[in-house]
Amino acid sequence: MQTLAEILNETPVFAGLPPETIELIAGCARNAAFAEGAVIVERGDPADAFLLVRRGRVALELHAPGAGPLVIETIDPGEVVGWSWLFPPYLWHLGVRALEDVGAISFDGACLRGKLEHDPALGFELMRRFARLVIDRLEHTELRLLDVYAGVRD
Repeated sequence: MQTLAEILNETPVFAGLPPETIELIAGCARNAAFAEGAVIVERGDPADAFLLVRRGRVALELHAPGAGPLVIETIDPGEVVGWSWLFPPYLWHLGVRALEDVGAISFDGACLRGKLEHDPALGFELMRRFARLVIDRLEHTELRLLDVYAGVRD
């Protein structure tokens, strides 16, 4: 069975951080589980946590008026869900729904922000790593929207 430190070291957003940093981050973590179909968060909810998906898949969704939820991206095991915990006003920008039973590690955003405020170098490093996650998600969203609107003409 893997330790939490080993799991975090295998996650791209945390890979390569020093062991003491991994332990610091792990101090804000707990196990979480969500049943298939569960709405984990809705757009606009307080972003007080983020998830590392360990088992199952989740959908990042945007509500389209008159059409319901539009799946922007599917998140697989080993990937992180959520970056809004790090950027004010700390609100979720997308909804998250379990596509199947999900096992995850949930990180308390306020706990981690408090630790980052006391360690500016670590704060900068995680900001840099999560900014990469934001950019990747925005690029994926752009491609998804191009797919959705490819047939729409003015």
